[in-house]
Formats: sequence, structure tokens, C-alpha cells
Amino acid sequence: MINFISGIAAVGVCVGTFALVVVLSVFNGFDGLIKSYFSMLDPDLKITPKEGKFFDPAPVDSVLKRTPGVADYARVLEGNALLTYEERQFIANLKGVSSNFSKISGIDSLIIDGTFTLQSEGNWFAVPGQGVASYLGIGLNFTTPIGVYVPRKGLKASLNPDNLLNYSTIYPLGVFSLLEEVDATTVFVPLEFAAYLLEAENRVSAMEIKLDDGTSIKNVRKTLADQLGNGYWINNKYQQHASLYRTMKTEKWATYLILAFILVIASFNILGSLSMLIIDKKEDITILRSMGATDRLIRHIFLLVGWLISLAGTSMGILLGVVVCWIQIRFGLITLPGQGSFVISAYPVDIRITDLVLVFTVVLLIGFIASWYPVRHISRTQLRINPASRK
Repeated sequence: MINFISGIAAVGVCVGTFALVVVLSVFNGFDGLIKSYFSMLDPDLKITPKEGKFFDPAPVDSVLKRTPGVADYARVLEGNALLTYEERQFIANLKGVSSNFSKISGIDSLIIDGTFTLQSEGNWFAVPGQGVASYLGIGLNFTTPIGVYVPRKGLKASLNPDNLLNYSTIYPLGVFSLLEEVDATTVFVPLEFAAYLLEAENRVSAMEIKLDDGTSIKNVRKTLADQLGNGYWINNKYQQHASLYRTMKTEKWATYLILAFILVIASFNILGSLSMLIIDKKEDITILRSMGATDRLIRHIFLLVGWLISLAGTSMGILLGVVVCWIQIRFGLITLPGQGSFVISAYPVDIRITDLVLVFTVVLLIGFIASWYPVRHISRTQLRINPASRK
């Protein structure tokens, strides 16, 4: 019965460890997937003003031109606009970009219909996200333009709507697809078109920077901060979506703590198994003492038994978790629901050595505590030999 309970304890630790490895690997997979997709569109560095919405790009231009490691940069002007297409309306983020925007981003690889062409022969064109295009029912047929409305600055009461809004039309020439968060809100337009509607004149809302391969982002960021002063935010790719990445990391470690707590409960089986084993081996303990074994040595023996149970369960759990994750990476057996509504068809998995080491260490620590408690406290009454028995 004691061996049976010990086996249950090892299986409990194995299952808990397996769950930790799989769940953390899936979180890593989603984290890596989102970062890889955002990196297609996000610049290496993005400069925005700390105060106000727009800023004069001329001082920043001069700094960027003489900063080592800066391969290219684009001017960006963003603002909300009301889009109309036939009978439908939609509020989207109008993102005006300079003509070299495709050189600093991977936008060309995200086009699923048409081309990423914003200017041609003096004409302006738009490239909406797939979500915006789907909601408005946009087609690339050049028969119906997209109407764009933006509130004018310094609004005053007026009975004529033309006095309240800046309005223009633009034909769509392509559709891009990235992530729903971007697809459903963004429309790319020429910088000049956005400047006219937003009344920004020669100002911009951001400067997006591409660095040379192998250049240290940290060093370039520090150089720009020193030269530009305290009036600008200079954000790397992580900082551009800090709240999203912070939320994902919080969810990952919250799940880790929950599963670790379940492992603590599962480790109570080790406590029960060792307690029964100590009681069952009272006569063997007496023999060991008569052979000269000390209380310290006897405690270490039982502690080692409990730790071996934990070690066996931990090793099997990590091995099983790695095998299952490898099968998912190789064959994608567990698919996502929705049948094609996601950018991937199967759950993404990324096995990281640091997570395996962390899981192994924490589970063994839990097993050590679960083994130490019965050995430390129960031994005071169960392992003590009374004076009569010595005689």
C-alpha cells in the first residue's frame, strides 16, 4: 500500500510538471507568434512627441541623418477618420506614410489583394486592412472611392456640415492582413493626403526608423535620446506594444503560479507516503540505530526517499511534456477552432530551456519541502527510542 501511494505521488508530480511544461510552451508560442507578426510592420525604433499630437520633423531629420546605424526612416501622420463606402460607414485610424515606408517595413509581404501603392502618376491611393475592407465591403474595382471625413480644427457652431468637416475621396489599390488588432482599424494613405485632412501642414505624429543589420538598438536609442533631448519618446518594438506584452507575460506567470499551487497540493501525497513509511519502518530504524546510525542520517534517508519520488515524477513530466510539445510543433495535431479564421491553423508551441530549468527547480523544491516536513516533525515522536529499549 505504501508503494502504491508513493506511485500515486510520483504520478501526481508527473502530471503537474507535464501541465506546466505544455502550458508555458503554448504561451511562449503565442508570444513569439505575435512578436513575429508585429515585427513585420513595426519599426526598430519609433519617435513620438511627449507633449501634443504633432511635431516638426526637421530637427529630428537632421539628427537621424548623422546617427550611425540608421538605415532609413519614414514620416508618419496618424489620426481618426470616418470612412464611407457606398452605404456603409466606419471609424478607422488613418495612417499617412511617406513614399519610402515600404523600405523600412514588411508591408509588401502583408498584401493579400492588389499592391501597396499609395501614389502613382500624381494620384493618391489607399490600402486598408482586411478587417476595414471586409466591414465596408471595399472592392478594388475603381468604380467607388472611399469617402474620408475628419473634423476641422477649432470647431464652431454651424448649420452647414461642410464647415465642420474636412472631406476627400480616395480609391483603394490594395488590402493588407496582419492581426485583427491592426487589420480592423488601420488604413494606409499618402502622407500628403493625411496632412491635408488632419490640417497638420508640415508636421508629423511619428518618425519610424529602420536600423542596419547587426546594429545595437539600445545604443542607437541612447544616442538619439542624448541628441534629441527630453521632448520625445523613443520606443523599441517591445515598448510600442508594452501593454499587450505586459498582459501576456502576466497571464503566463499567473497560470504558472496556479499550476504550481496545484503541484503543491499533489505533493501532499509525498507527505502521506513518507509519514506511513516512517511508521512502518520503526523496527528497521531501531536496527539502524543499533548499528550506529544517528538521527541526522536516518532523517536524510527518508528525505532522500521523498526527494527521489519527486525527482522521478519531475523527470517523467518534463520528458513527456517535451515529447508532446515536439509532436505538436512537428505535426500540429491540436488545431485552433474557427477553421481558417486565425493566421495559423494549430496551437503554436515554443519550448524554452529556461522554462524547463525553472519548472525542474521549482518542482524539486516543492518536493523537498513536502519531504522535509514529515521527516522533520514526525520523527520527533516516531523515530525516538525510549531508554527502556536501549537496555
